[in-house]
Amino acid sequence: MTNRVDLSVVLLCYQSGSAVLEFIKKTESLVSCLTTEYEIILVANYLEGSDDKTKSYAEQAAIGNARYKVISLPKQGMMGWDMRSGLDAAQGKYICVIDGDGQFPIESISACYKEILLGKFDLVKTYRTKRGDGVYRRLISGIYNMFFSILFPGINSRDVNSKPKIIRADAYARMGLLSDDWFIDAEIMLKIRDLNMTYLELPIEFYELSGRSSFVKFPAIWEFMKNLIQYRFMKNGG
Repeated sequence: MTNRVDLSVVLLCYQSGSAVLEFIKKTESLVSCLTTEYEIILVANYLEGSDDKTKSYAEQAAIGNARYKVISLPKQGMMGWDMRSGLDAAQGKYICVIDGDGQFPIESISACYKEILLGKFDLVKTYRTKRGDGVYRRLISGIYNMFFSILFPGINSRDVNSKPKIIRADAYARMGLLSDDWFIDAEIMLKIRDLNMTYLELPIEFYELSGRSSFVKFPAIWEFMKNLIQYRFMKNGG
């Protein structure tokens, strides 16, 4: 694979609506200060028949800007499928992925990028030290990370699902990710272990979500746990 740019930033925009426009502007303002060779991939996949207008806003943001790439397909999976569709389209030497709803601080992209440029790590990601998303989400995250550490000792990730994540393109190519659902973040960390890759986690503050409710409902919790257990007891999973 030939890397055409230094940095690809994948924004997961699902159901962000018009709010994604401001986040896109902030992202480009930051990334343009890190490198002149970058692209921004707007993943605006949608459920057919829904009233999600994010696709239109993403296409509006990309008009006249060759640095932007819009992926807006009828969904064939959930968050993992969205993430993989963006990562697979990236052409950067380093690939960053972050949610487009503004909960993760945009400045953390800069901190992660500077660390991965040092060449010591295959992946640099964040972990949330302060959270503004309420007791329910903090409880879910705590339980999930506890189960992950019990089932897969030795990885020592403080916060499996946190973003942004920046990964070397050659490392991503080796992972061969398959998850279509919420398990994608855990699969990334498990591939880091299985392939003897290196990673670093940096602390961030996680902001309160405004404008819509969280996508992490009870079915997602069950999905997390089921996938962890299935992966753990696969023949080559642990």
